[in-house]
Amino acid sequence: MVIAVLQLDIRLFSGRSLKEKRRALRRLISRVRQSFNVSVSEIGHQDLWQQSELGIALVTSDAKFADQVMNRILQTFQRDRGLSIISSHMELF
Repeated sequence: MVIAVLQLDIRLFSGRSLKEKRRALRRLISRVRQSFNVSVSEIGHQDLWQQSELGIALVTSDAKFADQVMNRILQTFQRDRGLSIISSHMELF
């Protein structure tokens, strides 16, 4: 069993309030969950309206597959014009 974890610290450009931030995050999280069948949660910076820390997890039997999926998710975030990635960290267990 392989567990892949991706931690992203992102800056959101669209939000002017916590309510707008949460709306944008819900759309983003839903899109990633549906596209990649992974677990996604906001794990930090809940009180900041332009920044968020996301945790993404995947459990699989193949380490190569896990690495590929996490790299595709990272590319998806990098292409999104509504945010910028401040930092990212990926681990496989």
